[in-house]
Amino acid sequence: MKDRLPVQEQVDLQAFNSLHVAATARYFLELRESTLLEEALAWAQERGLDTLFLGGGSNLVFAGDFPGLVVHMAIRGRHWEQIEDDEATLVLGAGENWHEAVLYATRSGYRGIENLALIPGTAGAAPVQNIGAYGVELCDTLVSVTAFDRETGQWLRLSRDECRFGYRDSLFKRNTGRYVITEIRLRLSRSKPLQLGYRDLEEYLASLPDREPDALAVAEAVMAIRRRKLPDPQQIPNAGSFFKNPVISEAEYEQLKEQHPDMPAYPQSHGVKVAAAWLIDQCGWKGYRDQKVGVHNRQALVLINHAGGSGQDILALAGRIRESVRERFGVVLEMEPGVVGGAGLPPLA
Repeated sequence: MKDRLPVQEQVDLQAFNSLHVAATARYFLELRESTLLEEALAWAQERGLDTLFLGGGSNLVFAGDFPGLVVHMAIRGRHWEQIEDDEATLVLGAGENWHEAVLYATRSGYRGIENLALIPGTAGAAPVQNIGAYGVELCDTLVSVTAFDRETGQWLRLSRDECRFGYRDSLFKRNTGRYVITEIRLRLSRSKPLQLGYRDLEEYLASLPDREPDALAVAEAVMAIRRRKLPDPQQIPNAGSFFKNPVISEAEYEQLKEQHPDMPAYPQSHGVKVAAAWLIDQCGWKGYRDQKVGVHNRQALVLINHAGGSGQDILALAGRIRESVRERFGVVLEMEPGVVGGAGLPPLA
């Protein structure tokens, strides 16, 4: 079975995570076909190995080596289903590059995911975090997810409601390792109103020649804004936004607003979302560097690995940032990336 499943041993994972943290997988498998998924799981189970499913590696921190089987999800493929006059369903294999899929959709004239351009990672990882940017979340267009339930041994097609999406949250995130996503379906439209409510987006589009923007123009605007603010992981290793924007109660917000009237905030159905980047910046962390890791000088949400730092180095810095924000504002930040091969953030003092 090992020949049928091209399992490799002692594989360096540095190239498979956007923080470029050094870690080793005892066993490694590039999975290109969903039909081999159950065999891969059986192979690991027979040997008593834990299994880690890895997409683009853009939303995790390796705090140590992984002693089991790492399965790199490389299931490709994209096609259209249920094409009607105005709408169509885009089907994406879990290993499809998310940003390339966004450009493919917008160049085809469809709207719905253009605000999610240049978010790193794969299509299969997108529902786990319910990725979002500039007023749009994946759940706004997602129709269903095809996944294998490791607990029941069944293949499922889960609807959007069954995915139990929340802010940077989902059924998959709350049940880490249980569901293996192999395919997603997105319902897109040619006439859906564009989401242009964020100031940066409005200002950028207003600077362009006087014409009505389309989905591709919005995607290109998002790309330009993100490149201006965020480092390219290929140039400066990072995992994107390291902390979630915290949602606090209205009473907590009113109290903070009295002391900090310029604090960015966004009303939610339950509470108020405040900008984690602003909180971190106010604590003086933007641009901070030690010998190995630091905080990006244009975006305080992005932790960088500029000189071969370890996952433990990244987590130690994140812990210090979280502690300082709690001390100054009374707000506890929650990290976005998952942690593999070790514990998460150090406990609060």
